[in-house]
Amino acid sequence: MIANKDGGVSSRAAGLFTQRSGSSTPFSQDPLAEAVDSTSRWLIDGQNPEGYWVGELEGDTILESEYVLLMAFIGRGAEEICVKACRYLRDLQLPNGGWAIYPGGPSEISASVKAYFALKIVGVPVDDPAMVRAREWILEAGGAQGCNSFTRFYLALLGQIGYGDCPSVPPEMMLVPSRLGFSLAAMSAWTRTIVVPLSIMSAFKPVRRLPAAQGIAELFRTDLPLHPARRTKRLVSWTNLFLGLDRVFKWADDHLPRSWRQPGIRAAHRWMLDHFENSDGLGAIFPPMIYTVVALHCLGYKRDSAELQWAHRQLDDLLIEEDGKVRVQPCVSPVWDTAIAAIALADAKVPDYHPALLRAGRWLLEKEVRVAGDWQVRRPGVEPSGWHFQFNNERYPDIDDTAMVILALQRTALAKTPEAKAATERGVKWLLSMQNRDGGWAAFDVDIDNEVLTKVPFADHNAMLDPSCADITARILECLGTLGYRNDHPAVARALNYLWKTQEPQGCWYGRWGVNYIYGTWQVLQGLKALDFPMDHPALQRAADWLESVQQADGGWGESCQSYDDPSWMGRGEPTASQTAWALLGLVSAGRGRGDAARRGADYLQTTQRTDGTWDEGPYTGTGFPRVFYLKYHLYRIYFPLMAISRYQAVAGRVPVPVPVTTPGAQASRIPALPEPFVV
Repeated sequence: MIANKDGGVSSRAAGLFTQRSGSSTPFSQDPLAEAVDSTSRWLIDGQNPEGYWVGELEGDTILESEYVLLMAFIGRGAEEICVKACRYLRDLQLPNGGWAIYPGGPSEISASVKAYFALKIVGVPVDDPAMVRAREWILEAGGAQGCNSFTRFYLALLGQIGYGDCPSVPPEMMLVPSRLGFSLAAMSAWTRTIVVPLSIMSAFKPVRRLPAAQGIAELFRTDLPLHPARRTKRLVSWTNLFLGLDRVFKWADDHLPRSWRQPGIRAAHRWMLDHFENSDGLGAIFPPMIYTVVALHCLGYKRDSAELQWAHRQLDDLLIEEDGKVRVQPCVSPVWDTAIAAIALADAKVPDYHPALLRAGRWLLEKEVRVAGDWQVRRPGVEPSGWHFQFNNERYPDIDDTAMVILALQRTALAKTPEAKAATERGVKWLLSMQNRDGGWAAFDVDIDNEVLTKVPFADHNAMLDPSCADITARILECLGTLGYRNDHPAVARALNYLWKTQEPQGCWYGRWGVNYIYGTWQVLQGLKALDFPMDHPALQRAADWLESVQQADGGWGESCQSYDDPSWMGRGEPTASQTAWALLGLVSAGRGRGDAARRGADYLQTTQRTDGTWDEGPYTGTGFPRVFYLKYHLYRIYFPLMAISRYQAVAGRVPVPVPVTTPGAQASRIPALPEPFVV
């Protein structure tokens, strides 16, 4: 288990954030220079001796709820760890009785049903005021039958509904040739890791019968059907075809001998075990890690087997206990955090030979993926490279992390070493090979865009596909531009065409992996700036105009996750440090760093900074699956403002002065601290 005492930083490795020692007073009286100095110190002090940074990654309450439901399935629902997780759940209940999937959002039915179920499992009585409010809201919202497909599997697992009330996830999909559009290879990377163990569960149909007092029969509306209608009015449609196939699989499961499923089950079993290797759990993300435990139980693994023990350890590493409560991370983000932190420090004029940057660069070089992964199904023969998001996830290097790491390596003194140059060359070749047919880049794979797959009955998690997106495409352009690529390169030209086609009428771009249009617009402006693209291009000036138009009266920027559901929220929401930083970075890239909007944005960041060099940030500004799952990266509020203020200073003429900075942790890593001051 991870014990967290810092209220925002995951301490998977002991002593991640240490007490600052020997902090010196800056010579500068410039508030912005002092802000840069303060945040730089905080980041350097917080670097792990191994060279990485990793902040807490926060999701919504489905993480804690599903953990408790899993523990109930394996007979451990009464353990204190579950009680502590439910204390955390109770803290996040909304006044109307439900639970939201992001701060400030409305109650959501699946999250609310699972939270209520978890509370019942640990013994919260039905007449508890919190339970009464939750039950009333759930019933008013349509009852538990309104839950999504994956929630239904939890309800079936614990005997609240039958598996016939869940969509079929047939293990026979493992036998479909990868060249076909309905194969496992045609699904997104994260969906693959979820549906393979889920297909084993779907075939075996395990059930843990709970005491009646722990059941949730009271959440089902008797006046409404258990299966909300999904058929389309058109007689012939993909939705209706897949619903028909679903019925065929269910009939076969009921009437044919179990042996007919064995080839698919064996293939799913082999795939799952193969993907355990060199990972922090299957896919290194929470949902498949949960289903892995269930699948291993189905396959007959004993509680003390090496495989089940390993699976439980990976889950335990996502837990954070603090103040008698437990919260669960969806995964960890050390590669991502380390790359961005290194870039931010370099922007703050930390020299490229500083121990903090050298440690970060060495650690990142060690994390390059050099083995084949799922991506090679569509790119056979390409030399393996790339970087993943977590500590270990070798099957799944991702395109965004790879670009960010290459950018970070260029900002360290290691950039010109043979090792770093070779890794950069391999990484760039891999990135270029992963460009989609439409000119953009996605997260993990190439051309995972068969819209037909969004019609399968279990596709309501809004993540079956991995299409191109503007933010990652622009990050690749930033990476290529930094390395000297320009508009006349064929890959760059195709990517630019993709970006022009995806610009919104308002001038902004959609943000797939950050909230939302502020994130996408910033990244496009920054990416094209790195290409030396003419920033007076009308499309880019419209983007800058849009950023200025959504600046708030206090100088900050904010955008709610609600903008994914309601376009009227585009660029609107509570101001945050990270979104203000993105907007400021966008304006600086667009050539408006000396303008009034940029000045007001920089002043907002300076005046809202805490005395320790950090910023507060309540809203979620990271995106997992739009409209379904959002994230709060606890270091976004640190390194992005540092990056923004530093780049603003570079163009606005407010030049920082030398400030001596100590490097706590240097002794532990046997890297001597620099005796001379550096410029921040």
